[in-house]
Amino acid sequence: GPGGGAPLENANPLIYRRSGERPVTAREEDDELPDIIDDREIFDLIRSINDPEHPLTLEELNVVEQVRVKVNDAESTVAVEFTPTIPHCSMATLIGLSIKVKLIRSLPERFKLDVHITPGTHVSEHA
Repeated sequence: GPGGGAPLENANPLIYRRSGERPVTAREEDDELPDIIDDREIFDLIRSINDPEHPLTLEELNVVEQVRVKVNDAESTVAVEFTPTIPHCSMATLIGLSIKVKLIRSLPERFKLDVHITPGTHVSEHA
């Protein structure tokens, strides 16, 4: 982690089991069909992002969960709610930014992204 000996904000986070890799479907293999982007595909993109403070992924810390990812392919919208590990997490902005950057780089430009903190879980969610 960062030098300077600053104590971690959340030194002993709970670690959650990771879901398995998703099997690729025949539809996705078929190049003729338009690739419909779904919640799971977005979750797969962001689950492996590392937490800024820990050598753990956002999925392992339960910061991101598939149930909090909402995709509307027809309307080209993606909404992701994330839950910081602790209420006063100064890393929340950084985590949100990490998620957004990953999605911007991974998705077609037509998508509008909404990345926000799960309501009621963070002190500065309205910042």
